[in-house]
Amino acid sequence: MSCLKQENKFPVLSRFGPLLCNRITIKVKVKLNTKALKYLVLMLVTVVLTGNVSLSQITPPGLGEANTANWLAFGMRQKLDTADKWQSVSYIGIGRKSNPDNFDPLFKPAIIVFNQEFYHQFHKNWQYSFALSYRRQDEYADVFPFEHEQYRVKQELRVYGRVAYCWFQSERMKLITTFRQDIRTFYHPDFTFENENLQLRSRLRLQLTVNLNKAKNQRLVLSSEQLFSTSNDLDRGKFSDFGYRESRFSVYYSLTPVNLPLTFNIGYMNNLVTDERTYDVHYLGFDIVLNNPFPGKSKKR
Repeated sequence: MSCLKQENKFPVLSRFGPLLCNRITIKVKVKLNTKALKYLVLMLVTVVLTGNVSLSQITPPGLGEANTANWLAFGMRQKLDTADKWQSVSYIGIGRKSNPDNFDPLFKPAIIVFNQEFYHQFHKNWQYSFALSYRRQDEYADVFPFEHEQYRVKQELRVYGRVAYCWFQSERMKLITTFRQDIRTFYHPDFTFENENLQLRSRLRLQLTVNLNKAKNQRLVLSSEQLFSTSNDLDRGKFSDFGYRESRFSVYYSLTPVNLPLTFNIGYMNNLVTDERTYDVHYLGFDIVLNNPFPGKSKKR
């Protein structure tokens, strides 16, 4: 059995190619931060030489400035073919967070997410995926009393892809890396563009999974993810420099009961943001994933 199948992890790499300019109407010039670019190339080499990822848990999205945050998600994983090469993962997630001046992770609403992703295992150790996501995030002022902005909600439509390569496994543990490329567009509540209307974001993750028992239905999952991006500013009419923006460090406990088609995940994530100013947010996450509710899809003929 392949490393990726055992772990049910499905990361995917969609290449971050050069931005193309519309010759007639638009010319976009993207200045790349040399240091960030060198670091990105180094990380990409690491991914190619080492690599893979997974979706055994649904980790929290970034929710902006706060002290603490809460994330709850419900998902469904479904096998789509008899060869067990294609899978679908759908989930809905809800997040809440504290103010910057308190520590209540349920203090105010932060986000709702709808996500659909398809995974294909095309080799024993390789997988890729592609996804579509809609997110509706509350926008708050950065100064006391931290109330809603004029536009209370920012809407986001996101497409992304990732690639996974499982390069090491034993009876006890696996080491996984992944590369993911996001294309994000942002809208006001009436679907007019935000000033930051487009972002291209690259994500690199290193993940270690440790089996806690012989049945391998209890796991400890530790991960470190670094995020790099460039954004288009409508007022300035150009993209920002491409560079490092934030890191996400997480530890999760995962349980799949023997007689239930469910996986329960609970964990902690620290989101360290170093973009315009530096701050970090502590997240408590919990999610439940329903596994293969339509087993007829995967029965062999």
